[in-house]
Amino acid sequence: MRKVGLILLLFGLPICILAQNAAVTGKVVDAVSNEPLPFVNVLVSGTSNGTVTDETGHFEFRNLTPGFIRIEASFVGYKKAISSEVEVNNSSAPFVEILLEKSVSELDEVTVTASPFRKTIESPVSLRSIGIGEIEKSPGANRDISKIIQSFPGVQSTPAFRNDIIIRGGGPSESRFYLDGVEVPFINHFATQGASGGPVGILNADFIREVNYYSGAFPANRGNALSGVMEFYQIDGNEEKLNFHGTLGASEIAATLDGPIGEKTNFVVSIRQSYLQFLFSALELPFLPTFTDMQFKVRTRFDKKNELTLIGLGANDLFELNEDIEDPDDEQKYILSEIPVNKQWSYTVGAVYKHYRDNSYQTFVASRSHLDNNAYKYLDNDESSEDNKILDYDSQEAENKFRFENTSRMDGFKLNFGANLDFVSYKNSSQFRRFYEGQPVDVNYNTNLNLVKYGLFAQLSKSVFSERLALSLGVRADANNYSSSMKNLLDQFSPRFSASYTLTDQWSLNFNTGRYYQLPAYTTLGYKENDVLVNKSNNLKYIAVDHVIGGLEFRPRSAVQLSAEAFWKGYSQYPFSVNDQVSLANLGADYGVVGDEEVTSTSEGRAYGAEFQARINSTDGFNFNLSYTLVRSEFNDGEGAYIPSSWDAKHLITLTTTKDLKRNWRVGARWRFVGGLPYTPWDIEKSSMVEAWNLQGGPYYDYTQLNAKRFDPFHQLDIRVDKSYYFEKLTAKFYIDIQNLYNFQAQENDIVVRAEDANGNFLTTDNGTRYVLNEIESKSGTVLPTIGIIIEF
Repeated sequence: MRKVGLILLLFGLPICILAQNAAVTGKVVDAVSNEPLPFVNVLVSGTSNGTVTDETGHFEFRNLTPGFIRIEASFVGYKKAISSEVEVNNSSAPFVEILLEKSVSELDEVTVTASPFRKTIESPVSLRSIGIGEIEKSPGANRDISKIIQSFPGVQSTPAFRNDIIIRGGGPSESRFYLDGVEVPFINHFATQGASGGPVGILNADFIREVNYYSGAFPANRGNALSGVMEFYQIDGNEEKLNFHGTLGASEIAATLDGPIGEKTNFVVSIRQSYLQFLFSALELPFLPTFTDMQFKVRTRFDKKNELTLIGLGANDLFELNEDIEDPDDEQKYILSEIPVNKQWSYTVGAVYKHYRDNSYQTFVASRSHLDNNAYKYLDNDESSEDNKILDYDSQEAENKFRFENTSRMDGFKLNFGANLDFVSYKNSSQFRRFYEGQPVDVNYNTNLNLVKYGLFAQLSKSVFSERLALSLGVRADANNYSSSMKNLLDQFSPRFSASYTLTDQWSLNFNTGRYYQLPAYTTLGYKENDVLVNKSNNLKYIAVDHVIGGLEFRPRSAVQLSAEAFWKGYSQYPFSVNDQVSLANLGADYGVVGDEEVTSTSEGRAYGAEFQARINSTDGFNFNLSYTLVRSEFNDGEGAYIPSSWDAKHLITLTTTKDLKRNWRVGARWRFVGGLPYTPWDIEKSSMVEAWNLQGGPYYDYTQLNAKRFDPFHQLDIRVDKSYYFEKLTAKFYIDIQNLYNFQAQENDIVVRAEDANGNFLTTDNGTRYVLNEIESKSGTVLPTIGIIIEF
């Protein structure tokens, strides 16, 4: 209560002690040659406050009102552009770099205006841009990027405490992530190996400048994705002085430092430490998560033609059981019996070198990523004997990646081509047992798998008919040396085509189609039986998907966007579980490991539907985002019939709105609705067998009824109130975020526990061969208030 009182006291400080003298500096350059552009008209978007760049392309604005702004730039012979969102305050002046593209022809009938909503010639559909303002203000997300993405069309959220990225009916393993051009395999703490999700994001929101989210129409230089590509762009360090940024969030405390290193180099570095384990222990929750992460960026501009960016991202996670709970209830017992002790650490480091020429630039990217994942589990958490150990898992994934790209512009054509070469090491030592066809099966193998992956790509784009019609044709081919079925580039030939026609200065028609491939998870490639890579023997192939997308877009004003898109996705060669007779497309949104079993490349699926979105991102501080997705997702069962997948939500609705008020107050709300998801009931007969239960310490799904039932729909309201203070040399922000305001209780699969007698002994039947099991209705959801503090100086 004393902390709450302190926050309320700070909220009520008189406004007269604040200063209003914010500033921003920047530079305007040619997007291809990186040459500075002098005498460019620049304007604070939504105001009449303008200036021109000097002989070196630089500009400066002073005496601005603190808050989030964008800078517009226009110049004869170039297309108008608008910067990503930046926050200006009194303590430091951010630096903004604006890239202008040359215009081939003057549009006589269509007036092009700069807009905060991104649209590229390669991806005229299914691309959404998320600015720093939306990240900072988003209710219910607590500045977690993965949760913010869940507010956009096609992205499914779940009641669970998870950050899985599930896009347009695809599985949570079907997306790829890039940080300043460097591929980052892991963006969540406590990641599910073989998928992408986890409960808490690794990326520090203090670093993020802008996010591009693709739900289709992937450019050719982005491979190995079936449903989504996320491009995260980070801020640069301040070029004039050192700045400190401290954050106390919902689950962690963070410290960020940025500033110059000499005249040509700047840096940003942060470290975060969680305190969830103390909160969870006080609440007597059965698990205690602890995490630490670190992130850095260093950018050096050697001269106007050469620059180097270094990035790094690392995390250390420990997931322990809280066995000190006295007299645990059934739900606590269930969780304690299911969850293993887990320790993970991961990192990505990368370097991006760019060299600019008159009509082209070259990009060289080198990176290394590593995941170390360890887990163990004892039956009933009894570690007194190794005979009780039912899981012993130790795995490492390491990727060394190299990519070259050349981007050229000439005579109205844009050409991007390049190649990638990856060296992969996957090691796994697994010991556990499974129960198949009434018999226990020992799984005990060691894998040391080394792969060489290689790919080629090219994309040619051009606007014709006075730039009314934009066309883009791309091709990509990937392969590796895992097996004969994967080594030929032509077997994974991936064409894509986009077209966009500008009907008027407000209306446009957009289209894309393409075929995309993704390599199955390393857990699947490296799985062994009898010391044989069984999935290699099964002729495992790349997963394939065909996309067809059509859309209509209306922009009545630069800050308003209305769009509608229809999509269809056809999957083939998806891994299919031999023992469970389930497509792996249904798995991944849970803790643990996905894909470490025998599979065949025989599953097929389809996802189709339509998306509608209305966005307002006005300069007066009002933001509005309403999205509705109608989606169906189906994959075949063991007999080839299509049945709903685990992501067949049917209806997804998200409404997010924020409004800046006087005296630097801000209010916001987000309401989400997710149609009832299919689920698979428990196989009580199999689970009750003592031998079966003791192998994994919990119940088994009845896959003969795969996704045969549905949960009730899920919906939730989150609200947030912000208060900011902009002092002369310090910025202080405070926010209260309340998730699930009306305490909605989401339906979950029943909890299954073993019945006990008065002495705590498990009850059995059939001469001690079967446990007596109790099924208990389970629901999740609680009102979750959090307080955040952000200090910058």
